[in-house]
Amino acid sequence: MHDFLTFARQTIKDRAMLVAAMVFAILSAAGMGVGLLSMVPAIKLIVNDGETGGLPDLARRFNADATTVLGVPITIPAWLIDLLPDGRFGGVVLIVAVIALLTVLGAAFNFLHQYLSLTVATHTAAHARERVFRTAMFMPLIKVTQRGASEFVARILQDSVAVQRGLIALMSKAVAQSTQAVVLFLVAVFTGRSLTIAALVILPLLAIVIRKIGKRIRRAHRGALERQEDLLRVATESVQGLRAVKANTREAATIRSFAAINRDVVREELRARIARAASSPFMETIAVFAVGALVILAARAIIGGTLTIERFVIALGALAIAGSKLKVLAGLVNEMQAASAPARRLMEIMDEASEETGAPRPPLARHATSIRFEDVGLTYPGATEPALSAVTLAIGHGERIAIVGPNGCGKTTLLSLLPRLLVPDTGRILIDDVDIATISLASLRGQIGVVTQETFLFRGTIAENIGFGVESATDEQIRAAARRAHADEFVRAIPGGYDATIAERGASLSGGQRQRLAIARAILREPAILILDEATSQIDAESETHIAAAIAEFGSGRTVLVIAHRLATVLDADRIVVMDRGRIVDEGTHDALLGRCPLYGRLSQNQLIAAG
Repeated sequence: MHDFLTFARQTIKDRAMLVAAMVFAILSAAGMGVGLLSMVPAIKLIVNDGETGGLPDLARRFNADATTVLGVPITIPAWLIDLLPDGRFGGVVLIVAVIALLTVLGAAFNFLHQYLSLTVATHTAAHARERVFRTAMFMPLIKVTQRGASEFVARILQDSVAVQRGLIALMSKAVAQSTQAVVLFLVAVFTGRSLTIAALVILPLLAIVIRKIGKRIRRAHRGALERQEDLLRVATESVQGLRAVKANTREAATIRSFAAINRDVVREELRARIARAASSPFMETIAVFAVGALVILAARAIIGGTLTIERFVIALGALAIAGSKLKVLAGLVNEMQAASAPARRLMEIMDEASEETGAPRPPLARHATSIRFEDVGLTYPGATEPALSAVTLAIGHGERIAIVGPNGCGKTTLLSLLPRLLVPDTGRILIDDVDIATISLASLRGQIGVVTQETFLFRGTIAENIGFGVESATDEQIRAAARRAHADEFVRAIPGGYDATIAERGASLSGGQRQRLAIARAILREPAILILDEATSQIDAESETHIAAAIAEFGSGRTVLVIAHRLATVLDADRIVVMDRGRIVDEGTHDALLGRCPLYGRLSQNQLIAAG
């Protein structure tokens, strides 16, 4: 359980609360122990053999026996003995009242222990969620894309909850049960030492059983978590793509796919059923045999006169209650073992390196002269062919470049290298003769505006979505950006205007409206470099001319890189770059390329969409 214990050690951050919880657990257990010891004189008073005169007499006999704990004599003060009632019934009533008071105090201490322990466990789990989420946000994009969003969501949410359950089992329950077991064991030693020594024989057997069961549960739980990731992925994709599922009459097939993975989840979860089901009855069987053996030993000692009946009753009761605590503790150990698998999965993410490591890097000055790709190459993990191969391209400041090519030729990959969303395997990229691998990511991305074909909109107001990434933006700046993106008119027509709430993923807007909000977001950043990855592909023909004009106006004095989808975009470019199979095969103006580049001729005829 090394990984789980790593999270358990994080609880030390709430040191004061943790110490207080431990103190209250000890006080609660001590109250139980003292209450149980108080039963010894009560039994003597009730089962009177003619030698007991009352509590004062029992107290004087206790002092005469010179009982010691750790070499220190324990005696009852004379003034307290004088206050004790003489009658047997009065003594029993007093003892019962003391036990009742100790029970109330123990319950109060136990409540405080549980309250503080749950608080610490909840804080620790929340901190772990934040660490994992932060790590995911700063991980290289290619690693996140390769694993898939569902895996990270499952680990951040489901695995952190499982770890929290383990922490609660450890801090709130295991600590309370173990402290009570220790105190009850000490009571048993004090009242019947020989019985307690005999009881110790069964502890190694219990430890072996707990260890074997825990290993089986941990393995099964890890398998179940992996299948649950697949279940979350299928469920998320199916619900988000419900329009496509219905349009293609794939409801039945999607249900079958979900059911198949759901069966895998059930199978993995049931792998631990034998271990979980057998643990309790097996330990109960051991306990019955152990109690039987102790009764035989006690009977011999009582008959021989070396053990009194009341001490036997209390010792046996203490051992029985301690055994029940150990039984509960065994179940809690199983819970902690089950939490070990999700803890490992969280640690795997936390151990991932950030996309910007090492010493702080200097900021990049605002782009003013050039961008150069020098012999750049990139191969995606698991791919057999490179996505980019020996790409060299020089771009002047303020130039508008259109990049065209067949699907999968590397256009998006190339432009993803500029803001370092991807990192090349070979070559380098320079902005104003500065290698972007040597400067801070924040300063690089802060001067690049990106609009992609897949617009990211979150549930929030329209103003919040436009201002995403620019926290200091004023309402007037947001509205000005919307006007320049030709979004202001439709925004004001929506009930609530800029304060209207957008549905998740922008589902309440049309594709063209979503795209214009994304363009407004990029305009608000006032970037030095503007990247448009087929950004106007979902804009209707009526709006296309206005949007193109807005981008042309905004792009003045900025470097604009466009993955072209429409012919008008290509014609407006200063230069057109043609790519095929991860390489640049030609570049030039529209007319020049038509005359010398067969691939461009086919693209302009078959792939590029004319305006209107």
